[in-house]
Amino acid sequence: MPLLSVTGLVAGYGGITAIKGIDLTVDQGEIVTLIGSNGAGKSTTLRTISGLVRARNGRVEFLSKPIEKLAPHKIVALGMSHVPEGRGIFHRLTVLENLYMGAFQRGDGEIADDLGKVISLFPRLRERLKQAGGTLSGGEQQMLAIGRAMMARPKLLLLDEPSMGLSPILVQTIFETIQSIRRQGATILLVEQNAAMALEVADRAYVIESGVITLSGRGAELAGNDSVRRAYLGEG
Repeated sequence: MPLLSVTGLVAGYGGITAIKGIDLTVDQGEIVTLIGSNGAGKSTTLRTISGLVRARNGRVEFLSKPIEKLAPHKIVALGMSHVPEGRGIFHRLTVLENLYMGAFQRGDGEIADDLGKVISLFPRLRERLKQAGGTLSGGEQQMLAIGRAMMARPKLLLLDEPSMGLSPILVQTIFETIQSIRRQGATILLVEQNAAMALEVADRAYVIESGVITLSGRGAELAGNDSVRRAYLGEG
């Protein structure tokens, strides 16, 4: 069974329907990416999966359990973490406090060990543990947002536009980190405007247009698709 299964998902805001019956799956250990233009419904898809937006119709199953009616904190407790577009860190809290907030629902004795792993993954944060999150650079804030999500020890990590606003060097660093996180055992559903980088790291990919999935396949397969190359890779 897939780790995550989305069937006929419909959601939106007020009178606007942003996603219109989409289907997708994510298997254990995969990186799956969702690409599309601005306003296509990518972020709404992640927000609906994580419970931040209420589904109007359809089904979301995580670990073979229906979750489309659960509150976000209950979905986190099941093992899903969401790094939102714009990072969503706590600007007035220190880096260390932000990281511990990621583990707020955990009661086990391994939080300190996981903190060490996060700091090893993002060495820049080690020097800034007592610094307010809002004083970090954009790249450092993105590292903090991902690190905070990892502190929940997720089985599935939702990443929304992790490279947005970052320099090319930091974009490369973030994508190398995404691959490292997968090697550590996490499964990732990635929304990313940088389609070339997303397809390079993805096992499988979906293309969403106007709230509808129009193409799906292996990451390398879609990277070689003529229509994808023209629309999202700036070629042809």
